[in-house]
Amino acid sequence: MTPKTAWILYDFANSAFATTVMAGFFPLFFKQYWHGGAPVDSTFQLGLVNAAASGLILVTAPLLGAIADQGRLHKRLLAGFALLGICATFALALLQAGMATYALLCFGLGLVGFSGANIFYDSLLMEVAAPAEYERVSSLGFALGYLGGGLLFALNVAMTLEPHWFGLASSEQAVHLAFASVAMWWLVFTLPLLWKVDERPCRRLSLSLVGDAWRQVARTLGHVRAHRPAFLFLVAYWFYIDGVDTIVRMAVDYGLAIGLGWKGLIAALLLVQFVGFPAAVAYGRLGEWIGAKRAILLGLAVYVGVTAFAARLDSATEFYALAILIGLVQGGVQALSRAYYAHLIPKAMAAEFFGFYNMLGKFAAVLGPLLVGVTGRLAGDPRAGIFSIVALFLIGGAVLLRVRPQVVAS
Repeated sequence: MTPKTAWILYDFANSAFATTVMAGFFPLFFKQYWHGGAPVDSTFQLGLVNAAASGLILVTAPLLGAIADQGRLHKRLLAGFALLGICATFALALLQAGMATYALLCFGLGLVGFSGANIFYDSLLMEVAAPAEYERVSSLGFALGYLGGGLLFALNVAMTLEPHWFGLASSEQAVHLAFASVAMWWLVFTLPLLWKVDERPCRRLSLSLVGDAWRQVARTLGHVRAHRPAFLFLVAYWFYIDGVDTIVRMAVDYGLAIGLGWKGLIAALLLVQFVGFPAAVAYGRLGEWIGAKRAILLGLAVYVGVTAFAARLDSATEFYALAILIGLVQGGVQALSRAYYAHLIPKAMAAEFFGFYNMLGKFAAVLGPLLVGVTGRLAGDPRAGIFSIVALFLIGGAVLLRVRPQVVAS
C-alpha cells in the first residue's frame, strides 16, 4: 500500500462518524432513547453541544496547527484526536436508556476528536503527494469519503430498519451496534495512515515551540486581513457554511421534534447522499457557465427557500422533497466556494490562506446549532428554531455580494 492510498483511506474511515453518528443516529437516539423529555429541551441541548465542540476546535485550531507545523507532530496529534473520537463513539454503544448527560458528553468528545484530527489530516497531504498531485489526491479522498460514509450508513440503516435480518432483537440493539461499527470502521481504516505515512522527525517539545506557533498564527491572520476580497469572502463563508453544516447536523432532530417518523428521516439522509455526489459535479458545470459567485448565490437562495419551507412542513413527503433540493446544491456550494476563493488569494501565499479557509469550513456549525436551540426554546416551538438559520444564509449572501475579485493584487 502506498502512502497516498493510506492517506486517502482516512477519509474513508472518519466519514462513517459524520454520516452514521453526527447526522444520522445520534440525534435520533438522543431524542427518543436517552433524553425522552420535551423536544425543545433536547434540541437545545443538542445544539449547545454541537456549538461548544465546534467552538472549542475553532479557537484552538490555529494554535494546534501551528504547533504541529513547528514541531512536525501532525501524525501524532491526528492519532491522539482520532483515538479520542473512536473511544467516545464506542462508549455510545454502551449507554442505556435515560443516560442523556453521558450521551451528550460522549458525543461532544466524539465531535472534538473528529474535528481535531481533521486539522492534521489535511496538512499530511503535503507529505504524501507532490504539488502537481494535490488536487487529484485530495479529490480521491473526498470521493472515497462519500463512499465510505455512505456504505456503512446504508448497512446501519438496513440493520436498524430490519434488525431480524441480522439476528438482532430490536432496532435499539441495532443502533447500539451501529455506534460500535463506526468506532471499529474508523479505527481499522486509520491504521494504514499511521503505518504508511511518514513524517519528518519531530522537534523536541519546548516553550519556544509554542511561542513560534503563536507568531505563525499572528502572521497568517495579518496576511489574510490585508487582502480585503479574501477577508470579506471568509466572513461570508463563515456565516453561510455554518448554516449548511447546521442543517446537516440538526435535520433529523428537527424532523423528530415536529412529529415525523424516524424511518422516513433516516431514508431521507440516504437520499441526500445518493443525490449529492452527481449533483456536485453538475453544479460545477453550472459554475463554469454562470460564474462561481452567481452559482453560490443561487445555492444560498435555494437554502433560504428550503429553510423557510422547512419551518412549515408537516409530512414525510415534503421532507423528502427538501432533502432532494439540499442534495442538489450542498456539494456544489461547497466545491464552488473553494474554487472561487482560489481566485481571490495571492498564489504565493495559498497554503496560509487555505489554512484559514479549511479551518472555517471544517469547524463551522458553531452559531447555527446554538441559534436553533436557543430560538426554539425561547419560542417554545422547534419550527422557530429551524427558521432562524435563514439569517445565516442572508448575512453570508449579503457579504458575498460585496466581494470584488478584480481588486485583488496578483
